[in-house]
Amino acid sequence: MSDVAAVEKLVIKHKALKQEISKVIIGQDAVIDQILIAVFSGGHALLVGVPGLAKTLMVNTIAKALGLDFKRIQFTPDLMPSDILGSEILDETRHFKFLKGPIFSNIILADEINRTPPKTQAALLEAMQERAVTVAGHHYQLSLPYFVLATQNPIEQEGTYPLPEAQLDRFMFAIELQYPTFEEEVEVVKSTTGTTNNHINALFTAEEIVEFQELVRRIPVADNVVEYAVRIVGASRPKSELASDLVKQYIDWGAGPRASQNLILAAKTHAAVRGKFSPDNEDVKAVAFGILRHRMIKNYKAEAEGVSIESIIKSLF
Repeated sequence: MSDVAAVEKLVIKHKALKQEISKVIIGQDAVIDQILIAVFSGGHALLVGVPGLAKTLMVNTIAKALGLDFKRIQFTPDLMPSDILGSEILDETRHFKFLKGPIFSNIILADEINRTPPKTQAALLEAMQERAVTVAGHHYQLSLPYFVLATQNPIEQEGTYPLPEAQLDRFMFAIELQYPTFEEEVEVVKSTTGTTNNHINALFTAEEIVEFQELVRRIPVADNVVEYAVRIVGASRPKSELASDLVKQYIDWGAGPRASQNLILAAKTHAAVRGKFSPDNEDVKAVAFGILRHRMIKNYKAEAEGVSIESIIKSLF
């Protein structure tokens, strides 16, 4: 199949996928779009939202519609790295046998990831970056495709451990979930308080998703679009000559080179699912907020004056 035909097939399957997800998830279109861009780009996503916004249900529904193996890990203060990775036990024959942990799955839902200590959070780092884990000196490859979709509650700070910047940087997107509109909430209440039970059909195979990820990598990008993405990321750094006045005034640390890579990958996917064969500057802009939001660290002055990270990102354009 040619790449042109493959892009056309992706457009059709992406549309069908969104329709399948909408059987269960009402509204939240922008959130689902960003999660699917992360999936087809081979990235991870962090969902930030107050309790009750169907974060877990959304990830579960997407996993079912993608036809992927799904595991949920509830992060708690007493969770140990071995609870995620697995551990070696002595079997009846007095040989060590490795019991795989929940990380050995296609989609991992790391629920309330900021509720566990840094040592356990770090257990995810190698898996997220290398798609492999090391336990007791043995190296284990994870099956592809592999995604970590983590959730974080922004309002309860007691008993939480903020994610270190190095780990935040591993997430392609930080996606903020908003409350539903009045009409959407009415629809949610109607659909969840009756007897309706919508069945989700699996529309993809794991192999198909890996093929689409490889297709996204092959999509050509014009030099001026790459330069535009790198310029935006450069402008997020307060000590850069490209930095806007808002950045110089309110940002302590800007985004690193991984942000530039993710901007281009996500822009390629954003273009492909819309039937375009190469991304332009508008595709880069469309994905920039989710990619830069968690990579720009506001200073005390920004917090004190209530300056939002979105307004600062807008100034980069």
